[in-house]
Amino acid sequence: MTYQFVTEQHDYSDLASGAVLRSAPGHPAFPVRLASEVFLRAWHALEEARPLTVWDPCCGSGYLLTVLGLLHRDKIAGLIASDIADDPLRIARANLALLSTRGLRRRTAELDELARRFGRPSYVNAAGAARRLQELLSRSGGQDLPHVVGQTDVFDQRQVAALLAVSPQPRLVLTDVPYGEQTAWQGAGQAEGVPNLLRSLASALPADTMIAMIARGRRVPLPAGVHATARFKIGTRAVVLVRLRDLHATLVGVSGA
Repeated sequence: MTYQFVTEQHDYSDLASGAVLRSAPGHPAFPVRLASEVFLRAWHALEEARPLTVWDPCCGSGYLLTVLGLLHRDKIAGLIASDIADDPLRIARANLALLSTRGLRRRTAELDELARRFGRPSYVNAAGAARRLQELLSRSGGQDLPHVVGQTDVFDQRQVAALLAVSPQPRLVLTDVPYGEQTAWQGAGQAEGVPNLLRSLASALPADTMIAMIARGRRVPLPAGVHATARFKIGTRAVVLVRLRDLHATLVGVSGA
């Protein structure tokens, strides 16, 4: 399937993982154009008239959310990043800090200093990219984008409830689920990854919440009989959009809504 919203190719090199945005082994980046397309399809399916809060419960390095925050600030009110492991969350905090004027300035100064000390072209280029991202932030109004970062086992309904108790209510849950190559499910519910993820989300979020799940392969599995709002595949990744109300009746232990 082709792109419906991000129909033109853009140069996303300023958003490359490991340049301005930080990276680490085992925490892969995500195709920027596809991230934007998935977000915009979910946005239009929700028919939102105002900015919404987006939660990635398997955020890893926070790359996906940071990219969306930089590109779609006008449509995003806040971001929630969570993961079961603390190590990737340290990177996520650093990346999400780039969604503030102060954070971007600090990162630019850091890259300028590295370029001055070592003279590597990669640092010089990254510092230039950071300045261009500052310009992007300024053009979008220059407002810092609120975000919450929390260590949470998404299969643990009590931990999910605790995270959401101190966070804005997300209208969209968007995540690239672990697929067993560079990333893998962790936690007590890992044996039944996607179904247990959906059970946990359904226990804590309103029925009109949209879930956008991305995975490598031909199809993202849903419980039998569940109606998907949309399905599509671009490249090696499959995407499904589904509202929680279409899941409630089929998920064990969750009452209808």
